[in-house]
Amino acid sequence: MSHRIWAKVRHLLVGLTLTGCFGLAMATEDLNVFTWNNALSPETIARFESECACHVNLTYFGSMEEALAKLAGGAQGFDVICPSNYGIPALIRLGLLRPLDKHAIPNLRNIDPAFLNTPLDPGNVYSLPYDFTITLVGYNATRLHALGLDASSWSLVFDPHMLEKLRGRVTVLDDPREVIAAALRYKGHSGNSTDPAQLREAEAAIRAALPYWAAFNSQSYIRELTVGNIWVVLGYSSDVYQAGLDARNTHRAFSITSSLQREGNGMTADSFVVTKTAPHPALAYRFINFMLRPENAAEITNAIGAGNPNAAARAFIRPDLLADPVITPGAAQRQRLEQLNDLDSGTRRAWNRAWTDLKVGH
Repeated sequence: MSHRIWAKVRHLLVGLTLTGCFGLAMATEDLNVFTWNNALSPETIARFESECACHVNLTYFGSMEEALAKLAGGAQGFDVICPSNYGIPALIRLGLLRPLDKHAIPNLRNIDPAFLNTPLDPGNVYSLPYDFTITLVGYNATRLHALGLDASSWSLVFDPHMLEKLRGRVTVLDDPREVIAAALRYKGHSGNSTDPAQLREAEAAIRAALPYWAAFNSQSYIRELTVGNIWVVLGYSSDVYQAGLDARNTHRAFSITSSLQREGNGMTADSFVVTKTAPHPALAYRFINFMLRPENAAEITNAIGAGNPNAAARAFIRPDLLADPVITPGAAQRQRLEQLNDLDSGTRRAWNRAWTDLKVGH
């Protein structure tokens, strides 16, 4: 190759590098993310794909138990997983996670320290939180007002006398941890109880309510609530927020909202973790760091209605969402919120047996 031709080629390569086009000309990397339904804003994902010249493959799960079963069964190829925090110890026990390279995630400094260093991952060796949701009662406010029913107690989901007016119009999550925990709170106990007698009380409460429930449903209950087929759900705050938004946008003749229950509610933080066998670990860290930028973190709240552990993101969150106690609970509300713990093996087996018996009986 002559010096003149080589000079032109070199000039072209430099130009491509400076404009970023050289990266686009290279093979596109795929980032594989295993995450909750309705958990990440599509707009945020699209911006990351544009910035990194990559493609994000999203695979969804509807409960932590479903995710753990798939991973324990050999599901592979994921770079990033987005578990609820109480699922992190199980992932560690399975040997599926790699310790985070925190030097590659400088934006972790944006996270509120109150959400860090929990007993589920001391020192955040493996995980960094990106959102939280509250397990609560979502409902068709128009229907409940007409029936004279109040959503401020778990009685709306578990009391047969109240359920008489709602037969076939109630769904609960297909998730043993969340539903049994709610029943425990309804009976005045901790949602993390390991007491066999209290578990039997919760199981009896669920069994009494079962004839009135339409389904166990974690996959399509947002739509069922949005179109008016279901009037009451035991669900996640961000999902109910989405149902309310969809109902308004489609001009439904009713409104969807949610409320906290006086007996207390569960609060579950979700985190980013990187798998030990991640095909693209550098891209995984880049994704996590991107998602922890304040403006990107805020989009999880603005678009999806999830609570936000990112302190720096609050400057970008809509004021009405910061004022909503379901999305941004204040000190008084936080006192009645309880995070789910990682249960000991004996209690897990007891909960799973109770759940299987209940669903078979249903």
